[in-house]
Amino acid sequence: MIVHLNGDYETVDYVPNRSVLLYDNNEDEEYPLHWHNAIEIIMPLTNGFEAVCAGKNYKLSERDILIIPGGTLHNLKAQSGRRIIFLCDNNSLAANPALSELYSVLSEPVLINSDYDKEFLKSLNHILEEIYVLYSNYTDITEVYIYIKLVTLLARIKEYQLNEIKYDDGGKYVDKFNLILKYIEQNYANDITLEKLADIAGYSPYHFSRIFKKYSNTTFINFLNRRRIKAAELLLLESGSSITDVAMQVGFASLTTFNRVFKSINGCTPSEYKKLYRTTQTSKGFT
Repeated sequence: MIVHLNGDYETVDYVPNRSVLLYDNNEDEEYPLHWHNAIEIIMPLTNGFEAVCAGKNYKLSERDILIIPGGTLHNLKAQSGRRIIFLCDNNSLAANPALSELYSVLSEPVLINSDYDKEFLKSLNHILEEIYVLYSNYTDITEVYIYIKLVTLLARIKEYQLNEIKYDDGGKYVDKFNLILKYIEQNYANDITLEKLADIAGYSPYHFSRIFKKYSNTTFINFLNRRRIKAAELLLLESGSSITDVAMQVGFASLTTFNRVFKSINGCTPSEYKKLYRTTQTSKGFT
């Protein structure tokens, strides 16, 4: 698997006019610390595998699944064996408001392993196997089917998380937090405070914070910042707005804060991100 790095940024080597890439990988070498805008999914087929994402170690056994969100700094340890490594352009999901319910699945790396229900893990293994077969027999509409499989995989993870919460609390939190996530999606560009959301949910800020982390697998501020940065990525690449304008459009009152949060999530500044994208597009022959 070839890694093209510009600093820590990896240019994903998609085939022209495609936005998915799959490796049947058996290389025994370490991949250095890097990030990319693609969602990365790893499933070992023989032997385990180890990855470090945002400074945290993830150890995978055979058939475990690790999902690494776009923009996450990570490196892959050298290890013998065979694994599927699947990448897809994050913008294809982030640009679709209909998929906003899945954003919490991609807020942090997710390891699906033996801690989960056995049949649930098997069902996700099967989806990745189907993606493998589709990719191996590529046609003009293969990518459509692959994205359907990917969205199905993420939706099943989200559904599993919701069912676990319903089991723990009798369902009393789920409806309220679906409302909260929809509120964030509709208002992330505005001033949203923890206290305001806690009041909408009818809880104290402390209780709201605790339940929100359990529900979304991250803190409220991390979730909000990641949503804002995903919106900023699209604006930086697709509009002629200045970086200051983009920061304001997605809800940051301070350019300094925007730059700091953007770099903490993507490993580079907004201006570096724009430059990397322009360089990538030029190298592919796009203007």
